[in-house]
Amino acid sequence: MRRISRALKPSVLLLSFWAAYAAAGTLEQDAALTWLQKIANAARQLNYQGTFVYQHGDQVETSRITHYVDRTGEYEKLETLDGPKREIIRSNTEILSFDAEHRVVRREKRAPRKAFPALLPEQLGSLASFYSLHKGEHERIAGFDALALALEPRDQFRYGHKLWADAATGLLLKARMLDERNRVVEQFMFTQLIIGDGVTRDSVRPSINPNSPEWRREPVDRGATTLVDTGWIVKDQPAGFRKVLELKRFKADSQVPVVHLVFCDGLAAVSVFIEPLKAAKEFQAGLAHQGAVNIYTHAVSDQLVTVLGEVPPVTVMQMANSVSLNGQ
Repeated sequence: MRRISRALKPSVLLLSFWAAYAAAGTLEQDAALTWLQKIANAARQLNYQGTFVYQHGDQVETSRITHYVDRTGEYEKLETLDGPKREIIRSNTEILSFDAEHRVVRREKRAPRKAFPALLPEQLGSLASFYSLHKGEHERIAGFDALALALEPRDQFRYGHKLWADAATGLLLKARMLDERNRVVEQFMFTQLIIGDGVTRDSVRPSINPNSPEWRREPVDRGATTLVDTGWIVKDQPAGFRKVLELKRFKADSQVPVVHLVFCDGLAAVSVFIEPLKAAKEFQAGLAHQGAVNIYTHAVSDQLVTVLGEVPPVTVMQMANSVSLNGQ
């Protein structure tokens, strides 16, 4: 019995070690998810104004964002600082877009968005199933003490992310998207930022009068959009990607509908477009890239299928090759 007891002790110690390790891993995931939720909330609940740089490939763009929240709702102003002047004003109900180069004002209903620093969805519960979350090091970004958080994909169907947020408020200061080889696909980073009392309601008002006779008013989408069961399905989307939108969109000056399906895992989104081949303009089948977006196009019977998203090529190709009419 003594021999058996001595033999059991290493096994018991090993089991205790792994139990403690597993518990620590769970705590780390829970702590990281809590921090991730703080980042998501901060972008929508804080007042801030800052200049940020967006890099993708060899392209660099600089913009200024102002965000203001009070009891009446959420307001935002986005201004381009490179090239032709453009200004976007978001309120609770609508979006005003000013194109100074063409002196055009466009007005549309406000829709859900994912733009820096509000890159994260409000509901984050499912992300831990598809991304491994790890809190990282402290760094200094735009004059703020920042804490890093890594989201490593658990499969080959989504990109990784690394986020740096203000340690005090949780506001996202820097964000990188990383491909399967850990190369930077795109990056956002504040270079100057104020948070809090320095931002007022006047800060988010347009600098241009939308009713000025010098400006031409133009709707963004002259065609109709109809939410409907289109009959088209994607048989083989990666785990975690669920359909969040299905509609038919009619292009301006055209009676030929384009089917649009959107799939999302809570962080990455993939769009599927289906239109008749005879109505499509010249196209080149195969894989293409536009910055962080991968695009795969091919013909299915007499339809043209285009799948695109900020996901690895294997994702758009797999989904495109499994598009079919329900029941076929």
